Amino acid sequence: MAKEKEAVKSFVLRVDPDTMDALERWAADEFRSINGQLQWIIAEALKKSGRDKPKKKG
Repeated sequence: MAKEKEAVKSFVLRVDPDTMDALERWAADEFRSINGQLQWIIAEALKKSGRDKPKKKG
């Protein structure tokens, strides 16, 4: 069977130019897209705060 795709929500994020430049450099250093870098940053923050969702058992 084909694996179902997870739903992904989109939203607009306004970022000042200096922050965007820093994010672009950081993403490039880690061979990620800006979107991928932001997803990683958010996931790490959620883990650190204990607010990440529990993993599905499967």
